[in-house]
Amino acid sequence: MKWILISIITTVVLAASAALFWLDSQFEEPDARWVHSLAGEMGAASVLAIFAHPDDEQLVTGLLIRANENGGAITRIITSTKGEAGTPLPQISRIEDMGIIRYAEVLKNGYALGVAEQLVWDYPDGGLTDENFDEYVGRLQGQMVTWRPDLIVTFWPDSGFSNHSDHKTAGRAATEAVRRLRETAPDNAPKAIAYILAPRRMMRRFGGETGRVVADNQPAPTHEMPGEGWAKIRGWDIHASQRGYVQKNYGMPPAVVHRLYNKEHYYVLDF
Repeated sequence: MKWILISIITTVVLAASAALFWLDSQFEEPDARWVHSLAGEMGAASVLAIFAHPDDEQLVTGLLIRANENGGAITRIITSTKGEAGTPLPQISRIEDMGIIRYAEVLKNGYALGVAEQLVWDYPDGGLTDENFDEYVGRLQGQMVTWRPDLIVTFWPDSGFSNHSDHKTAGRAATEAVRRLRETAPDNAPKAIAYILAPRRMMRRFGGETGRVVADNQPAPTHEMPGEGWAKIRGWDIHASQRGYVQKNYGMPPAVVHRLYNKEHYYVLDF
């Protein structure tokens, strides 16, 4: 009986280990080049992340932390909306106060990530559209001239990591702002753009139709680096109004997901 029990336990452990290995492999991009710090690899002394909503910066915690702590780079964030139209997960405030709550959450998380300066703009959540595109691009250009970042971090315009229209517009506007600056004021223009990408195998297998659209509309990543999963787990506690987002979308809590999904993948456009 003892040997039967040992055999059963061994089989269960081996099966669990194989399942864990398989799950981990869904978050990998084996052809991407491994770097310790993307900002360090690019020689960036100043990094500007341009995103749409509070908690979008959760996708790039590794890049921001390692740029700051390991490379001594100045890091900054522009969050284009206050996220007032987001779904509370869980509800921790009156719905009409969501924008205020999420505004505070992104500032708190940015501070925890060592970000030197943050701007949270007043574009409507869900309202980054062609109607205000040129004005939005102009504001981004102006801030780039003021801060003079070497590296821009944003969404890939055709996929937006989750196919969210605001994400795609933010990525498109950031790209256009860099393009215009490189034409009109090249001395003030960033030297590179890093687009945060979703792991394609994971998106195709677990992301449903949206995941397949995302995976089919983003390039293969050029670089991968540590994602500092511990900071992402901490970040979901700071973003208390969205703490349940990972569980809802991945079916697992952040403490599990970010131990499997422990890298960040980027497509780098280097000028």
